[in-house]
Amino acid sequence: MSHIKDYIEANKQRFLDELFELLRFPSVSADSKYKNDVLNAADYIAEKLKAAGADNVEVCPTAGNPIVYGEKIIDATKPTVLVYGHYDVQPPEPLELWNTPPFEPTVRDGKIFARGACDDKGQMYMHVKAFEVMQQTESLPCNIKFMIEGEEEVGSENLDLFVRANKEKLAADVVLISDTAMISLENPSLETGLRGLSYLEVEVVGPNRDLHSGVYGGAVANPATILAKMIASLHDENNHVTIPGFYDDVLELSEEERKALNQAPFDENDYKADLGVDELWGEKGYTTIERTGIRPTLEVNGIWGGYIGEGAKTVLPAKASAKISMRLVPNQQSAVITKLFQQHFENIAPKYVKVKVTPHHGGEPAVTPTDSVAYQAAEKAIEESFGKAPIPCRGGGSIPIVALFEKELGLKTVLMGFGLDSDNLHSPNEKFDIANYFKGIETIPLFHKHFASLSK
Repeated sequence: MSHIKDYIEANKQRFLDELFELLRFPSVSADSKYKNDVLNAADYIAEKLKAAGADNVEVCPTAGNPIVYGEKIIDATKPTVLVYGHYDVQPPEPLELWNTPPFEPTVRDGKIFARGACDDKGQMYMHVKAFEVMQQTESLPCNIKFMIEGEEEVGSENLDLFVRANKEKLAADVVLISDTAMISLENPSLETGLRGLSYLEVEVVGPNRDLHSGVYGGAVANPATILAKMIASLHDENNHVTIPGFYDDVLELSEEERKALNQAPFDENDYKADLGVDELWGEKGYTTIERTGIRPTLEVNGIWGGYIGEGAKTVLPAKASAKISMRLVPNQQSAVITKLFQQHFENIAPKYVKVKVTPHHGGEPAVTPTDSVAYQAAEKAIEESFGKAPIPCRGGGSIPIVALFEKELGLKTVLMGFGLDSDNLHSPNEKFDIANYFKGIETIPLFHKHFASLSK
């Protein structure tokens, strides 16, 4: 272990400089104006994989953004780890809320501030550098394959086709992902499950044009008002989702399982202070940890209609729209929930407006078995690196391809993240602690060591 730490220390500044260079690519997959930047980011990762010692490195084209592949097969009889990550990032808007430019990485108080710093460029790049460390210190104990995509933030639509067409190339014993969070460096944790996702857009249409709010107000239904009422009706007084059938397939945890889940360190006052809220909100009968890990949710991600520019314009808008996401838990299915939402939203629409529901993308929930060799290897790696065993936790986010890997490749996934919930993922001023970045580079080789040993 000392030779690994020595190599990391000797190359610390270069490891940071390379990450900063990657963060400067505005690889936003949701906006076509960044297409060239997305492609350049893929090329950069391929270049760094080659430099680290990977063989057969390819930038594989898809109908969308390319997938970067590379491998190092040291012995066909040894186990193989498939590392997954993504180089695309969320849009940076609203830009005015960033303290420093989102694509110019800036260090403040030991933290890297940039879009993608944690989600997922920083965490993905830990694996590239950990691979370099193992190569240069001649300590790579098993085979390794990399699959780094550029469409995770828009649903990984083309990854599905790529995986199905390349099952032999991607054959492995486990998938390793760092696109999740841990409680803290003082309280390391491993995520044992992820929620699924149903993401869609709704539109409420009224008159055939924007109207003068004085001349027509009170006589014609206002789509913005109707949309607000429809959205408000999607939760009841106990903050349960009101869509018929929404909870039918939800896997309920036992009291013992819920008790174990709530053993994780959590300070509600610190949580509220960090978010700047006086009170928390959520489904009645569940703790905050449960609400964000084992319960399904429905959230409005954006809402608009009418005039939203500077100054006044008294219009009754012709239409109003919203983007809505639902996080799902085992055994819910994204296609079923999307259909239930669509039917319900159309049913509750009053006759004086028309509604349109457009599904965007979805993904299935996933659970990681804690009795597997791979999970045990992750536990041992974290315990060796951090000096204490990790706490098992359920993640509130979604990585839709985890279920895809199990379905198409027959592989379970280990979720070994080094980010923090407070890293402002998808928000302005996204960050990643430098200490977490290097702790990841130090810990990942230990996972490979223990996985190779336990797989014998």
